[in-house]
Amino acid sequence: MAAFKHAVALGTDMLELDCHLTKDGQVVVSHDANLKRATGFDAPIADFTYAELPPYLCKLGVTFQRECFCEGGEDKRIPLLRDVFDAFPDTPVNIDIKVNNDTLIKKVSELVVQYDREHLTVWGNASNKIVKKCFKENPRIPVLFSFPRVLQLLGLYYTGLLPFVPLKEQFLEIPMPSIITKLRDPHGLTQSQRFITWLADSLLMRKTLFEHLTARGIQVYVWVLNDEDDFKRAFDLGATGVMTDFPTRLKNFIENNDLSRSK
Repeated sequence: MAAFKHAVALGTDMLELDCHLTKDGQVVVSHDANLKRATGFDAPIADFTYAELPPYLCKLGVTFQRECFCEGGEDKRIPLLRDVFDAFPDTPVNIDIKVNNDTLIKKVSELVVQYDREHLTVWGNASNKIVKKCFKENPRIPVLFSFPRVLQLLGLYYTGLLPFVPLKEQFLEIPMPSIITKLRDPHGLTQSQRFITWLADSLLMRKTLFEHLTARGIQVYVWVLNDEDDFKRAFDLGATGVMTDFPTRLKNFIENNDLSRSK
């Protein structure tokens, strides 16, 4: 919650989070299903009631920045999704449904409807099964492209068929593969790993693809970018926006480069 409050205070346009279910059926905000990395307890969230969940560690690693750690705020509780909705009633939220669980999907949908946030929410997962279930549960909440659908999208794009195929998704959220060289020692990558990274980057980071999707009303977000050169590349390619661990850096970049708030 400290990170969310900081980001929104800076003017962040959207929050991205992940959801799991506790033993007593509460929807909590957590990336990992297991508590070890965030709290030190090696056990799944699903084994605890919400009241039993341990607090966050005082220092947490930043996954998409090498050798970087952040200090937590005073409130070290793992938040409920409803806590986020209560705290940020007007801020769009991007929800990753982390597990293929019908109850989780139903409860997230119920919370979105209860808080009148269908127009402020996008949900889904890399799994096509989960995205299909989300769309079936509540087709009024926009969905993102699953990984298999991204592959289909690229196939349609490179064969020239994309303009003729309807798309139900309203958000494309993809990584910038080249950032792997910043997260790992590039000299430690094998030749095949470097080739795969180059190939994935060349296939995904296409200005004409981003422009086509944007023209169709589909928003394009690139993750997780933490350096100015990556911010610049994403916006030069026509991305709607970027996901970052450092909203202050992104805000400064946008202001210094006179980019519109829609970015």
